[in-house]
Amino acid sequence: MQKDNLDERNLEFSHQPLTAPVFLNSVPKSGTHLMRNIMRMFVANEQQYHDTFIQIPIMHNHARAFDPAQPFLSWGHLLFSDESMFATRLTRHILLVRDPYTWVLARARFFISENFEASLDHLKSEAFSPESLLNMMIFGIHGKAPPMNDIYTFNATAWLGTGVHLYRYEDIVENLRDIDSKRARDYFGALLETCGIAVPDDWKQRILIGSDKKQSGTARENLVVNNNRLPSQLPEMQRRLVEVAVPGLRELLGYKS
Repeated sequence: MQKDNLDERNLEFSHQPLTAPVFLNSVPKSGTHLMRNIMRMFVANEQQYHDTFIQIPIMHNHARAFDPAQPFLSWGHLLFSDESMFATRLTRHILLVRDPYTWVLARARFFISENFEASLDHLKSEAFSPESLLNMMIFGIHGKAPPMNDIYTFNATAWLGTGVHLYRYEDIVENLRDIDSKRARDYFGALLETCGIAVPDDWKQRILIGSDKKQSGTARENLVVNNNRLPSQLPEMQRRLVEVAVPGLRELLGYKS
């Protein structure tokens, strides 16, 4: 993945020190890089934890990312467990999710892109219909890729009610499109305050730099993929299958239509 230049752009701004660790957690394929890159513009480079993208198998090697004595902004896809709950208990914990309907499409798009490197290259063949690919994203591929129920359960649902702050990818995108409005100012201001960061006068400039799609190798526009293989919206049958696979999830996360 091509490296961005946000560390250099970060130097254009002044920063107040973090007083508590901030962890940006997310369901995979839910706008992780968008949230991360926006927040990077509000935290000094030396307080950003770039050692790794934190996940359960390696979490114990990166405990200092969550140390309140030396606060960092860090990020990852951290499953809910006794160990992860203990490790993040003193952080300002942001949890980013995405509408399960569009998540299925985003996951499928990534799986068939040239950016995806795994033992599933055969999925890039047009021998697989769009519907079959979408069903694999919903129900998983036995022994190869987990079902969405497992992903949403341990990356999102199980964290709710434990002190995390839930954010939806769609709300970020909507407020970016309306960045000059008071609503957007209030939305991003609340996000920054949740992270313990005072809202600077140049907040909008920072957000526009951080949200530039050219800075994200996983943005849809930067994937090398044949978009014609997949529909622009999830078909009705696959919507019904999502409701079978993860009943009540969309409503729980705040999606109503």
